[in-house]
Amino acid sequence: MSRARQPPLVTGISPNEGISWTKVTIRGENLGTGPTDLIGLTICGHNCLLTAEWMSASKIVCRVGQAKNDKGDIIVTTKSGGKGTSTVSFKLLKPEKIGILDQSAVWVDEMNYYDMRTDRNKGIPPLSLRPANPLGIEIDKGRFPQKDLEALFPGMSADFTSENFSAAWYLIENHSTTSFDQLKMAVVNLKKQANKKNEGSLAYVKGGLSTFFEAQDALSAIHQKLEADGTEKVEGSMTQKLENVLNRASNTADTLFQEVLGRKDKADSTRNALNVLQRFKFLFNLPLNIERNIQKGDYDVVINDYEKAKSLFGKTEVQVFKKYYAEVETRIEALRELLLDKLLETPSTLHDQKRYIRYLSDLHAPGDPAWQCIGAQHQWILQLMHNCKESYVKEQKGKDIFFPMLDLDSDVRPSPIGHLSQTASLKRGSSFQSGRDDAWRYKAPQQVVFVEKLTKLVVSQLPNFWKLWISYVNGSLFSETAEKSGQMERSKKNARQRQNDFKKMIQEVMHSLVKLIRGALLPFSLREGESRQYGGWEMKSELSGQWLTHVIQTVRLSSESLTALEIPNDMLQIIQDLILDLRVRCIIVTLQHTAEDIKRLAEKEDWVVDNEGLTSLPSQFEQCIIHSLQSLKTVLDCKPGEASVFQQQKTQEDVCQLSIGIMQVFIDCLEQLGTKPDGDIDTAHLSVDVSSPDLFGSIHEDSSLSSEQRLLIALSNCRYLERHTFLNIAEHFEKHGFQGVEKITQVSMESLKELDQRLFEMYIEFKADPIVGSLEPGIYAGYFDWKDCLVPAGVRNYLKEALVNIIAVHAEVFTISKDLVPRVMSRVVEAVSEELSRLMQCVSSFSKNGALQARLEICALRDTVAIYLTPESNSSFKQALEALPQLSSGTDKKLLEELLNKFKSSMHLQLTCFQASSSAMMKT
Repeated sequence: MSRARQPPLVTGISPNEGISWTKVTIRGENLGTGPTDLIGLTICGHNCLLTAEWMSASKIVCRVGQAKNDKGDIIVTTKSGGKGTSTVSFKLLKPEKIGILDQSAVWVDEMNYYDMRTDRNKGIPPLSLRPANPLGIEIDKGRFPQKDLEALFPGMSADFTSENFSAAWYLIENHSTTSFDQLKMAVVNLKKQANKKNEGSLAYVKGGLSTFFEAQDALSAIHQKLEADGTEKVEGSMTQKLENVLNRASNTADTLFQEVLGRKDKADSTRNALNVLQRFKFLFNLPLNIERNIQKGDYDVVINDYEKAKSLFGKTEVQVFKKYYAEVETRIEALRELLLDKLLETPSTLHDQKRYIRYLSDLHAPGDPAWQCIGAQHQWILQLMHNCKESYVKEQKGKDIFFPMLDLDSDVRPSPIGHLSQTASLKRGSSFQSGRDDAWRYKAPQQVVFVEKLTKLVVSQLPNFWKLWISYVNGSLFSETAEKSGQMERSKKNARQRQNDFKKMIQEVMHSLVKLIRGALLPFSLREGESRQYGGWEMKSELSGQWLTHVIQTVRLSSESLTALEIPNDMLQIIQDLILDLRVRCIIVTLQHTAEDIKRLAEKEDWVVDNEGLTSLPSQFEQCIIHSLQSLKTVLDCKPGEASVFQQQKTQEDVCQLSIGIMQVFIDCLEQLGTKPDGDIDTAHLSVDVSSPDLFGSIHEDSSLSSEQRLLIALSNCRYLERHTFLNIAEHFEKHGFQGVEKITQVSMESLKELDQRLFEMYIEFKADPIVGSLEPGIYAGYFDWKDCLVPAGVRNYLKEALVNIIAVHAEVFTISKDLVPRVMSRVVEAVSEELSRLMQCVSSFSKNGALQARLEICALRDTVAIYLTPESNSSFKQALEALPQLSSGTDKKLLEELLNKFKSSMHLQLTCFQASSSAMMKT
């Protein structure tokens, strides 16, 4: 449980006295925790909560109401602390009476006007004579509560001028403590006042009594004469006589009082004119005051004065008032036009727009100024967007935008566009080389700068446009406090009727934004009629994937900013479609550029072979693919609300074909390197890994590579690609969400295997054909004949030469890649054994010595290359031996064995390579 707060305590009030509606500042302690915590505020017993403005826990501002008590405490009541106390009090002063010629800063209620000119009672209507003390004795206000008096005398009033005047209420309120003797004096005073009125009327009658009697006598005489004579002559003479008397009396009176009455009438007229000017000077000065306040920009004052004049003189029938009020209306109409011009003026802040709309609403401007403002803002935003495009198109045709150099050693972080430019400016193909100093100077493509500027423009202008519409919908354009409910309801009604129109405005802005970006980056996606309006760019070369990635990030940020405004998603869907198209285009362009980079990898082949028989080419190829995929990571990742870039079947197929094309480009690169003529090989930077065994040292003595060696290196690279690189690349494709990875891998593997087989056949052709071609000439050298030959003394030289050539092939392959030795040697042995079998089968007959010689050479070759025998080569050796006559005697067999051992012993050093290879092969 939290500790209860202390009750409010008022320790000061400023000012501490004043009339009703005086603004006061109350200070104290524990005056509440907020506006909602303040539930009560009374000053001199009057509830002032409606005008209270809570400022802080120690300060409240309010206005004093029409309290009944002259002096009283200030009591503050809060929810958290309850009813408080006060150490100070406030004194309520009575307002001074304002005379007809007195200046006043407020409008005087003429119905409650008191005329205090007691010394000029004559000629003043009785209703204007309202003495403050009719009893003529001292007034002593009582302490009776007003509520009790109202309950005691329901429907009555203590005002002696009221129709419901109650004398008892008046005496209780003003003379509750007056003695009986004083009340008797009051009665005497009342009688004197009544006698004075009666005496005044009686004296007036007495003064004209003789005139009345004379007129009465004349009329009586006339009446008697008419009765006696009954003649018209007497009637006429008497009537004439009476008229003459009256005319003389009138002329005499006019002569006596004409001058006095004239001066009196003139004075009264002047006085009345002055009174009218004084009383209605507000209206007479209003046209000039309106002009002055408009010049100063005090539109609030003008509107308040106009509302006051309209309520007082809007329906007047007095001509002079009509004339001046017409002048006021003329100036107000000019003000309406001025405010409407300012409202439709662009650029303008949202605050100014709301202010001008409220002014026009208060002035009852025709039409719907708020909707006119919304329409003007809409057209202005569209114009800004097209002007932005036109300016950048013209600038592109004239010059490029250069950015300052980047200092990578400084702590200042470059902007996103600068960071991207640093990468994009590097020459294609230099991704794995250190950049040079001039690589940091770059220029941004004009389309990229335009997209940044365009999106920044829309993001800066559209929020105010959207907020203006929201204010128009909820009616807050006209009042923040809902005090003008009528205008708010009309605004909401208009907004409901124009909701579809505003939706079209937002959609038009979004369509213009998207089409302008498409015109700069994806012109092929525009229709034929839209190219002139939204395009016009010089497309010398398409943007690189890095720049498209930067543009995608820019558009994404803009979309997030617009989504934060709570704009409906269906209005922003067109931006998501643009982002998807940009992502797809970025992937396509990046893969195309990657293929171009890989095509140039052939120029970077340095033919440096490591201990596994590989150059840096497979690694460069893999790193190039990985780098390309990493640059697409942000493009492939889906932000909230975005669809997968591979959702469309066509995109999947295009990306799959491009990926296969990249692999095929590298395969073609390998084939080009392995098969191009010797003269095209750049051997200036040729080297070999020192850890690679170079048994014969014949490969690099002349610092050049033969065609056969390049074929071996290409075969070694193909073998590594098949077993490692392509599989790694497939994993990266799957990791980044690529579709059809199995197809990419399968097609690439098949193409790679075909290349490997072609290169292998070329190498075997280079190496095996010379060996095979030397067998037959070697066998029949010196006119050798199988039918007529001496007893075998050993293996002849042609076979030794063939073995030496085979050993040379072994050494060459072993130097490049030990893993290729079994494959190459097996094929060479197959070719040699096949040729030897053919030659043996072509011999028509053998002598005994010839058969022994042939068997010796065939067995010597077979035993020497035994570890590289395959079923095909075994079959060839078997067929060759079957073509020979069988050894019949043990002596021949013994001789054959001795000669074989002698051959192996004499060529032990040369044949060691086969044993070493066997050992190495068995280990691997």
